[in-house]
Order: sequence, then structure tokens, then C-alpha cells
Amino acid sequence: MAKKLVIFDLDGTLLNTITDLAVATNQALEQLGFPTHSEDAYKIFVGNGIDILFERALPETERNSENILKMRALFLPYYQIHNSDFTAPYFGILNTLQTLKQNGIKLAVATNKYHEAAIEVIDNYFPEIEFDVVFGHREGYLPKPDPAIVFDILEFCKINDKSDAIYVGDTSVDMQTAKNAGLEAVGVTWGFRSEKELRAYHPEYIIHKAEELLDIVLG
Repeated sequence: MAKKLVIFDLDGTLLNTITDLAVATNQALEQLGFPTHSEDAYKIFVGNGIDILFERALPETERNSENILKMRALFLPYYQIHNSDFTAPYFGILNTLQTLKQNGIKLAVATNKYHEAAIEVIDNYFPEIEFDVVFGHREGYLPKPDPAIVFDILEFCKINDKSDAIYVGDTSVDMQTAKNAGLEAVGVTWGFRSEKELRAYHPEYIIHKAEELLDIVLG
């Protein structure tokens, strides 16, 4: 059965943001005198919001609220300027989004990226795509896999039957989010985590190319 709404994760699903996230975090670590990390390491660090990213990036003995706040103060102004240096949509994403929209499907983003940055990068990389709603991590809300962000999207898009919506993401956090919200999940293998990790959470679908989503959504 065709869906009415597709909810996408952002980093690792729509956009390959890992280099810009790694560079921004490493420059903060360096300024504080802490060791930096490889880009591959950040594929494991990201996914649960920036405070958890900073906690994972900090040395084990330095993981405290004071250092996380220092990281935040250095990361945010840098990332605001440099969040588009290396970031790009994944292959096939733009055409897939355009086809979904042309078929009357509502599009939404639910991401643990902080809300202002989520809005900015969506506007920057997908100016021709009219997303119905984009929600990043907002003050007063728990990050994914808490399902509150999904419930807000369903309400905003006036979707009363959860079978009319589907959730698309690249990490175990996304698969848990879909499960917690009572939605079917689509795991994508082109993002930051492995297919093995995705399958451990038993998503309804695993796809390897963006275009494969069309058959799932359009029926």
C-alpha cells in the first residue's frame, strides 16, 4: 500500500556530512588540547546529538559537563560557517525526493542534529524540494530514539494512521526510533553504519540505492 508520508533521518541518510562534522569537532578538541580522531571514528560517534558526539570524542577521563560545554562553544560557531565545506547529498537522493514529491508524498526530516543547523543544511542542499516539516533536536525534547520528534511530525502532517508513514535512516538509533514510534523502518546501507547493525534491529526493509525507496513508498 502506498504511503502518504516519508520521514527521513538527515546525516548519513540524505546528506554525507561526516567530513564537516569530523573537522568541526577536531578543531574544538585541538583548541582544548585534546587528541583528535579519524573521520571513520566519527561514523560511530555521531547519531545521538552533538552533546553525545562531544562526549564520545573527548578522552575518557575528560568526559564531563564542563568540557562538553567548552566543546559546544567552540564547535557551534565553526560549524555554522563550515557545515557545507564537504557535505553533499548521497547519489540518487535528489531524484528520489523529487519523484516522491511529484507523486504527492509528504516529506519530513527528523534528526538529532541541532534544529537550526538542520534547517540551514536542508535549505542549502535541497532548495528545490519543499519538505513539509524539518525538525532537529530542540530544547526540552529528548533526542532520538525517543519517538517524540516523530509524533510531532505525524501531528504536523495530519497523519492519523501510522501505516501511512514510513521512517528512513542509516543507524541503529533510527531503527529504534521507528520501532518506538510504531512505524515501519527502512534501513539504508550507504550511510555511517553497517548493514549488520541495521539488521540487528529488524527493519521492515533494507535498501542499497535511494531509488529503491520509490517501490516501497509508491507501492
